[in-house]
Formats: sequence, C-alpha cells, structure tokens
Amino acid sequence: MDKAITTTFMVIASVVCAALVFNAVYPAVLRSSDAMISMKVRVDERLRGQIDVIHATGELDSSGLWQDINGDGNFDVFVWVKNVGSLRIVAVNRSDVFFGLQGNFSRIPHEDEAGGSYPYWEWEIENDSEWNPTATLKITINFDSVLSQGRYFLKVVIPNGLSDEYHFSM
Repeated sequence: MDKAITTTFMVIASVVCAALVFNAVYPAVLRSSDAMISMKVRVDERLRGQIDVIHATGELDSSGLWQDINGDGNFDVFVWVKNVGSLRIVAVNRSDVFFGLQGNFSRIPHEDEAGGSYPYWEWEIENDSEWNPTATLKITINFDSVLSQGRYFLKVVIPNGLSDEYHFSM
C-alpha cells in the first residue's frame, strides 16, 4: 500500500511539474514565434524594396560654372532615384538625404522640417503619381549660395532603412 501511495504522489508531482514547465515555456515559444514572423516580414520587405540613385548633377552651365538655370533664385543639386524593387515606397518625405563634399557631408532636412533655412530638399515623381516600382523620384537639394567644386557624396535612405550612395564631381 505504501508503494501505491508513493507512486500516486510521484504521478501527481510529475503532472504538476509538467504543467509548470509547460506554462513557463509555452509563452516564450509563442513570443519567439511572433518575433520570427515579424523578422520574416521585415526581411521580405527589405528584399522586395530597393532603390538606385541613377544620376546627380548641379546647376551648371556649358562651361561648368554654377548658374541658376531654372530661375528659382537658389542653386540646386538634382538627384534622380529609381524604385527598382517590387513595392511602392510611401512617406517619401521621411527619407534621409545626406549630401556634401566627400568626407564633409551632413544630413539635409526635408523642406517640411527645414523651417525656411537652407539647405533643404524637396521631391517630385517624374513618371508616375506615386513612387511605384519603376518610377523615378527627382530630389532637388536647394542651396542659397554657390557650392565649391569638388567630389561630392550623396546617400538616400528610405523609411524602411534601405539606402543607396552616389559619388560625383561638380
């Protein structure tokens, strides 16, 4: 009879321990699963969303001197960025634009956050109504003074963290 009682207590203790372990491990497994699903979605988005800076230039005349060609009173740098991914890119104004002489560049604020000070950038879609796949975004970086000649660095980072860099001389 003693063996039956001891065996019963051991079975009950085993069931209680199994329940405790299950209650401790199962929520962790669910959180881990949710994290894996979330990471898969982010990786998928990064793989499907891609940009490519295709060209950048400043307002230069035929002899290579700065000139206000478009007549807006500013000296501008024009950048064309193509959506080469398979997703529409939204919230373009939340992108980051880094520009300047190589080794001496800074983040250029979007016109909405520049508060009227220079430099700032603005954008327009050239061949679509939204920045869909295959559409080209034209970024205009406005300056209130002439830039010096030299080798320039440009980096465009879209809201999901994807970026592309471009080096050019003016």
